[in-house]
Order: sequence, then C-alpha cells, then structure tokens
Amino acid sequence: MFTKVKAIPSANEMKKAATFTTKQAEIKKKRDNEIKEVIVGKLDKKLVIVGPCSADNEDAVCEYVAKLAKVNDKLSQKLVIVPRIYTGKPRTKGEGYKGMIHSPDPTKGTDIVEGILAMRKMLIRACAESGLTAADEMLYPENYEYVEDLLSYVAIGARSSENQYHRLVASGIDVAVGIKNPMNGSMDVLLNSIYAAQIPNEFKYHEFQVKTQGNLFSHAVLRGAVGLVGQNFPNYHYESVVNFTQGYEKSGLKNPAIVVDVNHSNSGKRAMQQPRVVREILSNMKADKEYGKFIKGFMIESYLLDGRADPGKAKYGQSVTDDCLGWENTEKLLFEIAENV
Repeated sequence: MFTKVKAIPSANEMKKAATFTTKQAEIKKKRDNEIKEVIVGKLDKKLVIVGPCSADNEDAVCEYVAKLAKVNDKLSQKLVIVPRIYTGKPRTKGEGYKGMIHSPDPTKGTDIVEGILAMRKMLIRACAESGLTAADEMLYPENYEYVEDLLSYVAIGARSSENQYHRLVASGIDVAVGIKNPMNGSMDVLLNSIYAAQIPNEFKYHEFQVKTQGNLFSHAVLRGAVGLVGQNFPNYHYESVVNFTQGYEKSGLKNPAIVVDVNHSNSGKRAMQQPRVVREILSNMKADKEYGKFIKGFMIESYLLDGRADPGKAKYGQSVTDDCLGWENTEKLLFEIAENV
C-alpha cells in the first residue's frame, strides 16, 4: 500500500526554479566534450572523478570543489578533474542516509521536493564558484531529468548495472556514462551492460514512449567485487585489468575505456589506501603502454577531512557515509597522478 505524501513538481518546473546561466551552460558543453575526448582517446589526458562519498552539505561541498578548481588550473595539461557530487546514496540494508535528494539535511526527515531543489542549487553554485561541472550517480533513472542539464558525467553503481531500466536510460544520456561492474564482479555482466547502453533502445520513460540513439561514451568502471560472506576482491591488479581488456576487445564495443574506482572493494573500503592503489596502477601504466591506453582515469572518494562519522556527529567536511581521503592527502595524490601520466 502506498500513501501519497506530497506532489513532486515536474523537472521543467524545478529547472525554472534553479538553472544554469548561459555562461555556465557553455562551460558544461565544453567540459562534456573534453570528457568524451578523453574516453575515445582524442585527448591525451586522464579523468579524475573525485569528491565526497555523499554530498551532504552545500557549503562544505562548494568549499571542496573550489579547492579542486585551483588544482585543476595547475594540472589541466594532464588531468580533467570532475567533482564527484553524489546526491543519492544506495543503501545495502535500505536504511541510513540516502542522500540530498531525500533530504537537504541528513539529520532531518525526508523531503524530496526540497531535496531536488537543494541538489540543483548546490550543483549550480559549485559550477559558479569553480568553473567545474560535476559527476553524479544515476541511482534513480526517473530522477535523471531533474539534473540532466547540470552534469558532465553520470555513474551507474554496482547495484544498478544489471538493471534493465538503468541500461535503457543510459543509452539516451548525452554525456559520458561510467558503468561499474556488479557487486559479484562479473566482467561478462559489465560488458553486457555497456553494450545495452551503447545501442539504440525504445521504451517508456515517464509519460512517453521514447527512442534513444545509444551512448557510445558508455564505459567500464572497475570497483572490485564482494564475496558471498562479505570479503572484498580487488580487480585493479595488472592481471585482472588485462583479462578484462581482452574481453573488451573481443566484444566489439565502441571506445573501450576503463576508469578505476580506487575505493570500495579495491581498497577494502579503507579510504587511506586509495593512494597506494593509484600508485600501483600508475606503475603498471608505465610498464605496459597498451595497458595504459585502456585506463582513462580514476574515481576517488575524498572530502575536506579524513574518515567518516554518522549524520549529526560528523565534523564540517567529513563524510557521513563511507570513509573519505582528506583534502591534504587528496591534493598530494592529484599532483602525483599528473606527474606520472
């Protein structure tokens, strides 16, 4: 049984309430193209999608993104830095903080209308203050139209990559889409997900029957796997990546590309291990140039402060979900990546 709590305004209504300026829209278009050029290999740079596990506080997120912008200015010849501003969070047990889309304040109850408006305002402010457009996870495909005009990169999480609706909607998205391997680590499932996102599709989307052209910028994100009793299995090691690239090549998929998520199961969910994981990948890239061609970038969980804490107990700029790498260590890591690509 469903109880109707509150009517949700249409995406067009919410866009009118908070929208990019013409200048910001031009910035987004340029960054969209730059990211796509990295994915297809036209631009010899690496993507770094970096930011909080969950964007819970507008001021802290915008302060963080402003810091990223200063680093991006210094490293723009080597890196394309994309702020990770994730506004919806999947929960394994269905409880806990579900992201700004559910509530602008993680210590208060659910208010989705206020959440949608808050996340739009935060994405717009972050761009206005930094000149950087962001990445977000498409946790709920039906909500994508509320942010489609603001994002330059879309991620599909491990729990969603096998879902038909996520794959279909991804095929109609106009920016690069990174699809994570499923929780069990299946490479075949990941390749099938990318294939489904790259081909044209026809399906029901909101109140319409729609056609898509396929998204040829859909690509793989390797995040490690989780075993039957919860143990973590990394898939960033040289042999794992090479085995996957071989399957990628045999699949006939367009623009084969890999972004490595260096947290989650690849770090054993220990955020402070992310630099070590990055260093191993950089070393492998130097040792094998062919391997390096497939690795298009990194996904890093980072915030102003190291670690995490529960909502209401977290310090300003500290994650309320998974552990994150603090700013000082993040800045060092970004310079280290630039020096070695």
